[in-house]
Amino acid sequence: MDSNFKTVDWAYSSSIYEVNIRQYTEEGTFKAFEQHIPRLKDMGVDILWLMPITPISQEGKKGSLGSYYACSSYTKINPEFGKEKDLMSLIQTAHSLGMKVIIDWVANHTGRHHEWMQHHPEWFTQDAEGHFTERNGWEDVVDLNFNNKAMRAALQNAMHYWVNTFDIDGFRCDMAHLVPLDFWKEVRQSFNESKPLFWLAECEVRDYHQVFDATYAWHWMHVSEKLARNEVGVHDIYNVLHEYANYPEGAIKLLYTSNHDENSWNGTESEKYGPAAKPWAVFAHTWKGMPLIYSGQELPLKKRLQFFDKDAIEWNTEPFLHDFYKTLLELKKQNPVLIKGETFILPSSDHRVMAYIRHHQDQVILVVLNVSNEHCTIQCNHDLLNGTFKQVFSGMQYRMDGYNQFELMPGDYFVYVKV
Repeated sequence: MDSNFKTVDWAYSSSIYEVNIRQYTEEGTFKAFEQHIPRLKDMGVDILWLMPITPISQEGKKGSLGSYYACSSYTKINPEFGKEKDLMSLIQTAHSLGMKVIIDWVANHTGRHHEWMQHHPEWFTQDAEGHFTERNGWEDVVDLNFNNKAMRAALQNAMHYWVNTFDIDGFRCDMAHLVPLDFWKEVRQSFNESKPLFWLAECEVRDYHQVFDATYAWHWMHVSEKLARNEVGVHDIYNVLHEYANYPEGAIKLLYTSNHDENSWNGTESEKYGPAAKPWAVFAHTWKGMPLIYSGQELPLKKRLQFFDKDAIEWNTEPFLHDFYKTLLELKKQNPVLIKGETFILPSSDHRVMAYIRHHQDQVILVVLNVSNEHCTIQCNHDLLNGTFKQVFSGMQYRMDGYNQFELMPGDYFVYVKV
């Protein structure tokens, strides 16, 4: 990262929960979601990421409600979600519980009708005939023109508006790699002397860590999906993780089994991973990085949410996986080894099992995951695996002597903490 920028202290131990306001409740409002915040606090969530809260362009919109990522203003609130005071209340409730709030920021493009267009058409990309254009095949948006300094200043000012008015704690920047890196540097520098923020980029371009604290682990996720289809083995997973280990010091990778794009377009985590969905969730919370949980995953969410139409999550029962995620999130908070510990991968002749040790000072955690739909066996041999260990999900204690064999049924996951 650029020496001018420093990651906020609270980021490294934090988890993110992605909030789809439209689909979270039948009402689809800030006020209705706010009632869920105490539950999410109890689950252990640190950061609430609100998907775009700006109004949606009606021109060229997809479906009946349009895409959140095709805005008509950068400084107004989507009236479907409520009013400014409702957003303020949501943020204040989160802050009162010690949680942070970041908002989704779509800097690459706007909807096909945006309030800037009438008076500043030069702020948008245009073809030879003067028609607004975009370069990615997204029919409902228009690209911004980052060669225009006035546009860049207006976009930067809009970001300051949300921080100054609502006291948000950071930005999740949509398709960040499509926006010039020098723009992000200017923006982050402009916040340096006001409020320290958390910066998450939806991209996997190493250079963007010059500005951003965290980037997506897309490569890992795609390989994990191939593993679920028996197209690769765990060694391919480790190859990707080795790449991440060589990222700049302090760089954070966002680890997840679902998010709004994955759920709507590629399938729920159970569709993608089958019985390995929970083991991969355990991985996301125990490997070095920042775990993300998507709206409703704690139920678990067994349906693909419509992206352009109303399709509410059904909170008819107590979230079945609340305690599962609570255990993982508490584990991360209570064990610095998961944040700054070394990682030792344990060799396995079985390409369907992952086993690794996280180690820091006198802290040792062993993680064993069956990421297949078959019965597996693995031997975990290491000098660090000596002493009494507690299995965090069962609470039972075991004596280890350096040589340990595990049998795992499909979907099995074991996490042992040395006591």
